[in-house]
Amino acid sequence: MQNVKGAMAHLNTHQKFPASKADLVAECDGLSDFSEADKKEFMEKLPEGTYDSPADVAKALNWQMA
Repeated sequence: MQNVKGAMAHLNTHQKFPASKADLVAECDGLSDFSEADKKEFMEKLPEGTYDSPADVAKALNWQMA
């Protein structure tokens, strides 16, 4: 994903948790500020499950946080 920083900012400020993969994918798909490639990668790589926080999502996607 090219815009990890933007995705984390969105997860921290706009996403309600706990959230299922379906919840997260639906939210991601509706965002206009992310490329189609980033949306596709997010949908394909996020494992099924329920996530309790943005950190859980980042860990599942193996995003390296600075």
